[in-house]
Amino acid sequence: MPSEPVISSPSRDQLVAIADQFAHQGNITRLQSFGSGNINDTFLVVLDDANQTHLVLQRINTRVFQQPHLIMQNMRTFTRHVADRLQQTPPDRRWEVPQVVLTQTGQDYWQDGDGQFWRAISFIAGTESFDTMHNPEQAREVGYALGMFHNLISDLPPDHLADTLEGFHITPRYLQQYEAVAAKTTVDQCPELSYCQQFVHDRKSLAVVLELAKEQGKLPLRLMHGDPKVNNVMFDIETGKAASVVDLDTVKPGLIHYDIGDCLRSSCNPAGEETEQWETVHFEPELCRSILQGYLSVAQEFLTENDYAYLFDAIRLITFELGLRFLTDHLAGNVYFKVKHTHHNLARALVQFRLTESIEAQETTIRHLIRDLR
Repeated sequence: MPSEPVISSPSRDQLVAIADQFAHQGNITRLQSFGSGNINDTFLVVLDDANQTHLVLQRINTRVFQQPHLIMQNMRTFTRHVADRLQQTPPDRRWEVPQVVLTQTGQDYWQDGDGQFWRAISFIAGTESFDTMHNPEQAREVGYALGMFHNLISDLPPDHLADTLEGFHITPRYLQQYEAVAAKTTVDQCPELSYCQQFVHDRKSLAVVLELAKEQGKLPLRLMHGDPKVNNVMFDIETGKAASVVDLDTVKPGLIHYDIGDCLRSSCNPAGEETEQWETVHFEPELCRSILQGYLSVAQEFLTENDYAYLFDAIRLITFELGLRFLTDHLAGNVYFKVKHTHHNLARALVQFRLTESIEAQETTIRHLIRDLR
């Protein structure tokens, strides 16, 4: 397999020069790495301008997002629609949406001398994010945030946004990719890898459940966030309430069940997806209850009977899917997700597969929980 081109990290001077393209008046006083994303490189820029105190600078990973112009087109369409909705019906609490920051020449992106694609978005001031949930109140707020997000775009036709990642959250395609990579890749076998490969083999039939429901007309095509994991929800520091959902690159047509499942997958694992103690990972049903309570408080009006019927399948499937993606990337040589060591993606896969087992073991409890909340 040919090696992927190495993308070097820019120097501080280079970063300052790039950030200057988006700084309209002020001088840059601080620049630092920001967030814990696995795909893009993200930096927080601090300026001495009262009108523009902060901005978030990102280098889009064009190996993943091969049409970054469409990402910006989607973001403009989406944020414009949401801004109109919020103006027409102001919420009774703080809610903000990241806005595109234009360059000094009015463009929504800038390319450096190496052709790397950079963009800037507004910073949601006075907020913080968490990698794991600390209590049911926070979990309820995470659910509210996803419900608010879905509610605000529920009347935006799916065909108004481009599909920026074809095949993203289409589980049968990830299974095909895994099988193709596994068939032509030789890696050192170990008990952990054997466990993961057997795990996938035993659950191949799971892959089609949501896509089949879509084909049968049971689940409609809507707009989804694509990556609503817990650390993409921003909490107001003063009130402790959810104030925004960020990381909008994967907003695209799809099934909201992938969103709901991904939100629950990431929020109901107290150990977090980066834990090295994968044997201790478990799915916490009471956090699941709180998240769904928050979600339904703002999303209930557009959900159908079939939406409820497939909620458990969504929770299990998206967890299995992410483990499958991590495992595939491990076999492929870590070309998609950022890693800190050679077996990082294998360790991540173990966490997701253990979480899937915990979800399966509590199927009756989770289904009853969903039924009680309807």
